[in-house]
Amino acid sequence: MIEHRDNEHLCLICEEDRQKKISERQEAPDEAEEPMVSYAMLKGFSSALGEPEVLDANLKASNLALGEPEAPKESRENKTSNKTLARIVLAGVLFLIGSIFNTALHTTPFSIAEYIVLVPAYLLVGGPVLLAAFRNIRHGKVFDEMFLMSIATIGAMIIHQLPEAVGVMLFYAVGEYLQDLAVDRSRGSIVALMDLRPDSARIFEKNEGSKEADELNKIDGLEDSGTGIRRLVSPEEVSVGALIEVLPGERIPLDGEVMEGSSTVDTSSLTGESIPRNVSPGDKVLAGFVNDGGRLLVRVEKGFGQTAAARILELVEEAESNKAPTEKFISRFAAVYTPVVVGIAAIIAIVPPIVLPSPSFGASLSNWVYRALVLLVISCPCALVVSIPLGYFGGIGSAARKKLLIKGANHMDTLAKVDTIVFDKTGTLTEGRFSVLEVVPRNGFSREQLLLWASAAESKSMHPIARSICAARSIDAGAISKEQEAEDIQEIKGFGVIARVGGHEIIVGNDRFLHKEEIIHEDCDVDGTVAYVIVDRSYAGYLVIADAIKQGAVEAIASLKQLGLRKTVMLSGDSASVAQKVAKRLGIDEFYAELLPDQKVAQLNKLKEDPKKDGSIVFVGDGMNDAPVLVHADLGIAMGGLGSDAAIEAADVVVMDDDIRRIPLAVRIAKFTRKIVLQNILFAISVKGAFIILGGIGVANMWEAVIADVGVSLLAVMNSLRTNGYRYS
Repeated sequence: MIEHRDNEHLCLICEEDRQKKISERQEAPDEAEEPMVSYAMLKGFSSALGEPEVLDANLKASNLALGEPEAPKESRENKTSNKTLARIVLAGVLFLIGSIFNTALHTTPFSIAEYIVLVPAYLLVGGPVLLAAFRNIRHGKVFDEMFLMSIATIGAMIIHQLPEAVGVMLFYAVGEYLQDLAVDRSRGSIVALMDLRPDSARIFEKNEGSKEADELNKIDGLEDSGTGIRRLVSPEEVSVGALIEVLPGERIPLDGEVMEGSSTVDTSSLTGESIPRNVSPGDKVLAGFVNDGGRLLVRVEKGFGQTAAARILELVEEAESNKAPTEKFISRFAAVYTPVVVGIAAIIAIVPPIVLPSPSFGASLSNWVYRALVLLVISCPCALVVSIPLGYFGGIGSAARKKLLIKGANHMDTLAKVDTIVFDKTGTLTEGRFSVLEVVPRNGFSREQLLLWASAAESKSMHPIARSICAARSIDAGAISKEQEAEDIQEIKGFGVIARVGGHEIIVGNDRFLHKEEIIHEDCDVDGTVAYVIVDRSYAGYLVIADAIKQGAVEAIASLKQLGLRKTVMLSGDSASVAQKVAKRLGIDEFYAELLPDQKVAQLNKLKEDPKKDGSIVFVGDGMNDAPVLVHADLGIAMGGLGSDAAIEAADVVVMDDDIRRIPLAVRIAKFTRKIVLQNILFAISVKGAFIILGGIGVANMWEAVIADVGVSLLAVMNSLRTNGYRYS
């Protein structure tokens, strides 16, 4: 992250260097300058890497002026990972030497050679475990997996089972290392997905008539970009109202309005929409969009922490902390399970040597202590503690890649057990805007004529129905010609319009208008909103206008039923006839119409009280006026909530690209994630339970205990990773 705090007006190149470049340019205009990276080169380089960012050609100079930047987090993590791997390899080498030559090393005086080889190996891989156990004990957390590993291995060393003690710690370290790699892979997929915010923003300060600014722009290759001073700063430092400049190929750092320039922007990182969007002055742009075309000057409207990208990142980060009931149960289970296991191990180590007769008490004590230590190693709850959160995290990551933001693992469980899904109609199942669905000509008129007369008569009206008729005409046959323009337009409130078009009298209105004008027509009982068209007192036909069904809505409802949902319901503020028509077309089981927002909440509560309900009630809305219902449902899903604070705050799941087909996809991901989690629980408890019994009766030894513990953990983790990489249809 680049910070410029020493001087308020510090530019990309320091003052002295800047003056030097200006003078050099004036003295030797024809002489070639030191080569700088061109936009085309950068774009080609970034395309090869698959990254949308274009590097700033002046960033190198800025870094030289300010000193070396801090090493990135990924670099530090890689160094830590490499150190861990080096410790494991060195400990592994010593462990092999100590195991292969154990007899020879053991026969040295006081087994000194064995200790010299194996104790360093133990400390290399076991040191972090011992330190963690000590820290946890200091903080009052005694009974955890670190404590179990420490007691088991120290006990093994006391009874002179050094190879076993080192083996336990070594294989535990290997297992933890592989688990960390798996977790990093799961996290990395989300980090890569949500890499929406650039590290810097270019503030543009207009400075009309400044010769210095003109020279700087030319040096920076920005001859045609306007006069002004540029400062490269961290996005956090940019205030609302500031102007920022975004060059082709760069990612927009903050939400704002385009003030200058026209371009196309890639919105796929936020919306999932692959088609570039054209933007020009007056259009809104969001942080995370990539500028694919020309230079843009954007006035910032939201601070760094309030951008849509920042809110999305915050949601993903917070999702991990919202534990599912299964996770909470495992945490409580581990808190009780671990001390019970330690107690059982203590009983096994102490009671049998005293109670059971044996010719050698020392040998008997050593044997039972060994069994107790085996029990401690086997009983570590690592497989459950690590794999279950990882499974949920993988599911959340997989959903995020599919443009579904799930706010926590608890919502994943709720979604997996869905019984009824309740939809709002307008904006969720329908487009939320009027469109012409049917054009029905009568008495010899054609479809094209009907659209022409109706759109011409309605061309001056701002009513939504009139706008939809004009839009249908524009799509169907282009714009209205001058000869087809309407004259003498009269709008009769509550009935329709009368106009003259090309010498003809055109009436466009409702059924009441036709009866008022005594126009003979045979289509009185047409469902929906109908605009009748009359040409020179002759009935020409009608247009059916309605809120169009959203693309994919029929498919989404069918998919939900295939997933085993008991019921789909629609709530609407529209009339019963309109709601019935929409519900019938979509195949929705129940609908409730003419509802106000508070009545929608009341109806939802009635559905929650349904005695046949066997699972959760999920509500899907557009995230604005549906916020109260989203909150009252067991789980709320907001459609198209990318720029909507109401959606982000009220909903538990946000569909980023407004594609309703992602609802059944979310259910599929949740069900698959829960299935993986339950598999891990059953597998871990079954295997560990069997080995605990075998260890207690002396059949399983320390090596088998290590394999059981680490092997189960690794298999559970690998199974959890399926939630992250599974390809959902």
